[in-house]
Amino acid sequence: QVQLVESGGGLVQAGGSLRLSCAASGRTFSSRGWFRQAPGKDREAVAAIAWSGSTYYADSVKGRFTISRNNAQNTVYLQMNSLKPEDTAVYYCAAGAPWSGVTMATAYNYWGQGTQVTVSS
Repeated sequence: QVQLVESGGGLVQAGGSLRLSCAASGRTFSSRGWFRQAPGKDREAVAAIAWSGSTYYADSVKGRFTISRNNAQNTVYLQMNSLKPEDTAVYYCAAGAPWSGVTMATAYNYWGQGTQVTVSS
């Protein structure tokens, strides 16, 4: 069985930082991703990372967010700095997409439970 368990969400003031973690169990994955979904909006890709360390970032978070992974621990992280109110969303980790599909939610087989990130002004 595969499980993705997220942690690290919470309430933070604008300009602050949070680090999200997502621990996978059951198997390893070539590519891991982070998505977010705000009320009334589609789920959007935030960042993704390959086993090799190659990364993808959405333009909206580039320079502020950093994705990393610890392959030995089967855990992926999303370090979020300089947070803005528009970053407020439920953040989901995902796994199981080929690298060519890491920006597409439909390409992923497994999802975490979601963790709320709220950025106050």
